[in-house]
Amino acid sequence: MTGAARKLGLSASAMSRTLTRLRNATGDPLLVRAGRGLVPTPRAIELRDVVHALVRDVRMVLKPPTGEINMAELDRVFTIRASEGFVEMFCGPLVADIASAAPRVRLRFAPKPDKNAEAATRGADRPRNRRTRCFRTRNAHAPHLPRPVRRSGENGASAALGRDHA
Repeated sequence: MTGAARKLGLSASAMSRTLTRLRNATGDPLLVRAGRGLVPTPRAIELRDVVHALVRDVRMVLKPPTGEINMAELDRVFTIRASEGFVEMFCGPLVADIASAAPRVRLRFAPKPDKNAEAATRGADRPRNRRTRCFRTRNAHAPHLPRPVRRSGENGASAALGRDHA
C-alpha cells in the first residue's frame, strides 16, 4: 500500500481512503492480503484492462491537439496581467509581432497591483482560464520611444498612445 501511494504521490492514509472508495463503488475488496503483501482479486484482474482502456481514452479526450496552429486563423483574446514596467517595455513590440503573425488575436493588458488574479479573469468569455507565470522581475523600465515621436515633442504615455499598437 505504501509503495502504491508513493507511486501516485499520495500519503498512505489517502491511498487507503481511495481504496475504500473503490471497494465501495465496485462491491469487491479488489486487493486482499497474501502473506506480507496484497494481491488483486479475480474481479480486480477483470477490471484492469477495462480501466487501462478508460484511462487511455480519457487522456486522448483531454490531451490538447498536436497539430500546427494556424496563426492567421487564430481568433482569441489573451489577457496579460503585468506590471506597468513590463507593459511599457514589451507592449509595443509584442503587439506588433502578434498583429503581423496573428491578425485576429487581441491582447488585453490588465494591471497587476497585487497578487490577486481577479483582474486577469474578469470578463473572461471562456469557461476555463490558464494562468502561467512567465518570469518574475523587480526591475523598473522606462519606455524607449522611436526618434520621430521624440522629435515631435510628445513624450510618455501620450506619445505611446498615438502609436499603432495602442
